[in-house]
Amino acid sequence: MANTFAPFGFSQYRGTGSAPTYEQVARSVALTAPAIYSGDPVTTQADGTVAQSVSATAVQIAGIFVGCEYYSAAINRKVWSPYWPGSGSALANTVVTAYIITDPNAQFVCQSGNAGAPVTAADVGSNANIVIGTGNALTGISGAYINQATIATTATFPFRITAVVTQPPGSNGTDVASNGNWVIVAFNNVDTKSLTGI
Repeated sequence: MANTFAPFGFSQYRGTGSAPTYEQVARSVALTAPAIYSGDPVTTQADGTVAQSVSATAVQIAGIFVGCEYYSAAINRKVWSPYWPGSGSALANTVVTAYIITDPNAQFVCQSGNAGAPVTAADVGSNANIVIGTGNALTGISGAYINQATIATTATFPFRITAVVTQPPGSNGTDVASNGNWVIVAFNNVDTKSLTGI
């Protein structure tokens, strides 16, 4: 069955060993930052905050955004949200606390692009760049995915392909003969692994 293209960002899958990888690190988001969705790769900014990464980035990512807390300008109290709605959502002179996954051993499930060839077992061990896509403001889920057209050995790409999803057979994302199939990826160019500073 051909895969349905419905990217969902980078969903935490497992680690590379027995150590837990579910730790979330608190970082700040600028009050004026654009929207960030759950599962979006984020990048450290010059002021120390994090923001949604851009497509085809050559800049190391800080981690994967999984939610935030902020003082809502709409209801005048602190709220937890699976995504950051963007500029104007929080009260002035308050702090937006983002939670991101930074564990260098973390692995994620994501969808590959819907144009060109599918990702195959021959691509395992290669690196890939990202496309941010459009997040869903109703669910807070990211629209990010890996761009399989960029698969190469390029050291600056943010993710490395570690496996192709094939189970359960017949479910969306498991058809390795059609594009848009799901893959398991690990961090490649990320703050916690890179020797290059920001």
